[in-house]
Amino acid sequence: MSLFDKSRAFHAQVAELRSRNRFFYLRQLDPPAAPVARLHGRRMLNLGSNNYLGLTTHPKVVEAAIQAIRDYGTGACSSRILAGTGALHNRLERRLAEFKGTEDAIVFTTGFMTMMGTVAAIAGEGDIIFSDELNHASIVEGCRLSRAAKRIYRHNDMADLEEQLAGCDVEANKLIVTDGVFSMRGAVANLPGIKRLADRYNAKTMVDDAHGTGVLGATGRGTPEHYHMEGQIDLICGTFSKSLATVGGFTGAKAEVVEFLRLNSRPFVFTASPPPSVVATVLACLDVIEGEPDLLRKLHDNATFLKKGLKDLGFSLEDTITPIIPVRIGDAEKTFRMAGELQGRGGDRESDRPPCRLERGYADAHQRDGHVLHGGAGRGPRQVPDRWQAPRHDLAEADGHEDVSRDRELLLVQ
Repeated sequence: MSLFDKSRAFHAQVAELRSRNRFFYLRQLDPPAAPVARLHGRRMLNLGSNNYLGLTTHPKVVEAAIQAIRDYGTGACSSRILAGTGALHNRLERRLAEFKGTEDAIVFTTGFMTMMGTVAAIAGEGDIIFSDELNHASIVEGCRLSRAAKRIYRHNDMADLEEQLAGCDVEANKLIVTDGVFSMRGAVANLPGIKRLADRYNAKTMVDDAHGTGVLGATGRGTPEHYHMEGQIDLICGTFSKSLATVGGFTGAKAEVVEFLRLNSRPFVFTASPPPSVVATVLACLDVIEGEPDLLRKLHDNATFLKKGLKDLGFSLEDTITPIIPVRIGDAEKTFRMAGELQGRGGDRESDRPPCRLERGYADAHQRDGHVLHGGAGRGPRQVPDRWQAPRHDLAEADGHEDVSRDRELLLVQ
């Protein structure tokens, strides 16, 4: 078998799916983050975006991005450690540290490299990482790159986590890493339980708060604020591609830890600096989140409205406090059929990986005019043959993390 034989076979598989109108990825949706967008010229309700607060088109955010381009140009054309750090970058890192209650913060160019680069730099050979089985792929990849020993504990199961902590060398360096909000289930990590075990077994803690930032807590500061645990997590991370309306990510921690990451995290050291427009976008989003608290209230009101409507229609929902709303269908065939019918009626959604469930969101920007509950609740997967498995998740599963895309009995509206 030659090096590219696998890609040839994969191409044939995709072509067959396209010929049967069952390939539903990489479709052009304009504008991508709008509550109502166009797909092949049709107006569709878009629940496929993580634009929780609708800030991608907020006038203050848009103007800040435009002004940054006028003032600084389109990019830095250098890595952060050489000529790519400007006043805006330093200002944003200080602002994020203040927002998250940490001593300092480091900004990465993408969210994926934030988690991957933080885990891989902090943990190394001889250390032990304890990772929730449903953690994001970026964390999984960081665990793989770190060369540390890995212990995968059952999802949000503190008894299993404690059993694994108790069975390890008491002298070993330990890191417990978890999503703050799990994007496939809508569940919130048990941070109080994790923190108690971390203190008991002398472990450090890391939270990927991508789906918690701007969503949870009285002021939208995320999962630690939700639990009144600000300042108690050793590494608090997040992305800019959800509530913060652009691309990138950050890690907040003690100043000495952030300094270590700046000079030892390879994705940070060897990647070009985030463009000024991206940095200005995040700064403006933080101002809006703090200055317009009604956006957070509206987000949760919208989620509550949709949950009630789905229940009134007879659907069985998992109990979540986030805008990620798992709807139990109980049968893969029904799930695929329902997804197709929703799209046909004007609901545009995105499935995560084949074969899978629907996954995406109900945001502040959506208006409650009734159309969501009358056939527009989402876009999802047509039926995809079980033989097509996502390679990345095969790797994750081999690593001990669960491939959540294979749970086909849930319809997720996020």
